[in-house]
Amino acid sequence: MKAAKATKALRPLRVLVLVQEGLIPPDEATPDEVMAAEWKMEYGIIKTLRSLGHTAIPLALGSDLGVIRKAMDAEKPQIAFNCLEGFDEVATWDANVVAYLEMLKLPYTGCNSRGLMLGRDKSLSKTLLSYHRIPVPRFVIVPRGQKVKRPARLTFPLFVKSLTLDASIGISQASVVETDAKLQERVSFIHESIGTDALVEQYIEGRELYVGVLGNRRPEALPVWELSFAKMPEETRHIATERLKWSLAYQKKHGIDSGAADLEPAAAGAMQELCKRSYKILMMSGCARVDLRLSAQGRAYVIEANPNPQLSPDEDFAQSSLAAGLKYPELIQRLLSLGLRWETHRD
Repeated sequence: MKAAKATKALRPLRVLVLVQEGLIPPDEATPDEVMAAEWKMEYGIIKTLRSLGHTAIPLALGSDLGVIRKAMDAEKPQIAFNCLEGFDEVATWDANVVAYLEMLKLPYTGCNSRGLMLGRDKSLSKTLLSYHRIPVPRFVIVPRGQKVKRPARLTFPLFVKSLTLDASIGISQASVVETDAKLQERVSFIHESIGTDALVEQYIEGRELYVGVLGNRRPEALPVWELSFAKMPEETRHIATERLKWSLAYQKKHGIDSGAADLEPAAAGAMQELCKRSYKILMMSGCARVDLRLSAQGRAYVIEANPNPQLSPDEDFAQSSLAAGLKYPELIQRLLSLGLRWETHRD
């Protein structure tokens, strides 16, 4: 794996940091406070921007896009650092916020509105990837209010999850089903408790892998990262459940950790190329994280491409960047640089 490309120093910038309502962090906090806080990512980004000499101006978005225009007039930002994971409590509307930034012609970090829309729609993204012969699990969508009609090509075990939400929301050990009765039960749970359409896909038994991708038209793949389940009982499915993702006590109890995947260089390189192809097919820019499963037979399947990865210093994306030689401040600088160079209106 080649080291990540060096990032040229940027002149000090006025950066409008867009965050969810209620997630503006304090100016200072202890490491323990940061680790347990919902605003962990926002704190790391804002603190790093300021350490780099930039003026970071936090702006909370609730349900009014007009505050962005007012902040532009008052603060004169040169770029927006996008920390949003939705808008007005709707996860898929983050693409609309970015589209608004594009119409305002304000540069921004992260993925463009088209790539966000494609990545958020797991049905459309899987269809596109499959058309381009990217290996993806077989799947079917069950809209809210409809019963499951399982096609014969979808054989058990199956994985049931939300069509639009990420961050492992709604995923538990019960998400992997082995009978039609359990399938209907889990689909009903997604419809009624999570409130979205359900995605039912072939469950791939194997290793849980992630690949971060950075770039615009010439993306760069970071080292392949793996989620390990050292102390999980053998009968337990090795999947990233909601509890596993968000409970530090659960992670410690079951030896959940992540780090560079132990793979042959050729296999790792092939996965990185697969992820870069997926990134391009889904018209992404800035950065994204591609999730894969590696079967026992050694075949890699793209599960999804997340165009809005978690960017906390201690999370997978930043840690894999570090393994590629890109320290966290350099990663933040790279995202700013990519945002300044992206020209949506010319695509």
